[in-house]
Parts: sequence; structure tokens; C-alpha cells
Amino acid sequence: MLKNTVWILKIVLGYAIISVAVFLMLRISANYLVFQDDVQFLVFKHDYLDIKVWKFAFYTHAFTAVICLFAGFTQFSKDLLIQFPRLHRVLGRIYVFNILIINFPAAMIMAIYANGGLLAKLAFLILNILWFVFTFKAVQFALKGKFKLHRDFMIRSFALTFSAITLRTWKVILTNTSIIDVDDIYVAEAWLGFLPNLVLAEIWIRSKISSAGTDQSILHNTK
Repeated sequence: MLKNTVWILKIVLGYAIISVAVFLMLRISANYLVFQDDVQFLVFKHDYLDIKVWKFAFYTHAFTAVICLFAGFTQFSKDLLIQFPRLHRVLGRIYVFNILIINFPAAMIMAIYANGGLLAKLAFLILNILWFVFTFKAVQFALKGKFKLHRDFMIRSFALTFSAITLRTWKVILTNTSIIDVDDIYVAEAWLGFLPNLVLAEIWIRSKISSAGTDQSILHNTK
């Protein structure tokens, strides 16, 4: 009874967190629908507003990143996997396509033009390269039928996807609790936005009590 209660609470908490995250991302994205240059993040990017490739990359990332958050989170629902396997696969393909084809190129352009100097640019470049690699490896392992490894790399991939939320959270924390320079805050949040996520992902992967055989049998039964 207690075990089931804890499990239910974890599910509810997980959905609550992702629901808030998706709502916040939608709220942020909605601000850019006016396509004006004096809105939120764009206020700090006046040096780049005349660079068409950067502006295109920015709006692409701003309007599609939220899809990664929603589609990615659904991939960890075993209920969805078992009861609606086709939907699981469709949402998984949307997640993968969104990252590999749409957001990775856009985010790389943004990383090159990131504020905060070389250290911040390096953080975003590493984040985006790992995001691509982990997502691509997850696809490879799924195609090979190695579903435990597929799950592990999906966890790593989504940890980086969730950096869209953690980066902004760190920005609020550092801006309101520290007296360091704005550029230094930008560098700090660039690294803190994804490194702790990766650490937590690895802890989750290593503590996950789930056999590869069980994962394979579930996934094979959904084909």
C-alpha cells in the first residue's frame, strides 16, 4: 500500500513539474509573437538583431523548444507505452525530429552568438553537442532493439532538454541572491543550466531498478 502511494505521488509530482515547465515555456514563447525587438531576451541582443540567420534561429528555437519538453516527457510513461504504443512512437519521433533537425542547428547558431564571452559560448556549444549525441544514440539503440540503453540515453537527452527550465531558474536565483556582474551571472547560469541535470540523470540511471529483459519484452509486445 505504502509503495503504491509513493509511486502515485511520484507520478503526480512529475506531471505537475512538467506541466508547470511547459506552461512557463509557452508563456515565454507567447511574448515573442509580437515580433518586436524590445521584448525580454531580445533586449540584451541588440548587437545581433540585424543578423538574419541569428534572428531566424532565435525564433525557431523560441517557438519549438516547448514541443521538445512535452513530447520528451511523455516518453517516460510506461502506461502510454503499453496502452498507446503507436502514440508513444509518434511523440518519440516528434521529439527526435525537433531536436536533431530543428533545434540543434538553431541552438548552435545561438551558442556562437551567446552573451557572456568564450566561457558561456563553450557551455552552450557543449550542451548542444551532447544534446544531439545523446538523442541520436537513443535512436540508434532503439533501432537495434537495445531498449535499456535507449532508455538511458533518452534520460540523458531529456535532462538536457529540461535545461531550458533549469537555466531560467538559475538566472532568477542568481539575479536575486548575488551581487556578481551580469556577464558573470550569464556564464554561471550557462553551466549550471545543464551540468547538475546530467549528474541527476546519471544518478537516476544507476539507481533505476529495471532489467533490460523487462524493457525489451514490453517494447517488443508493442510492435
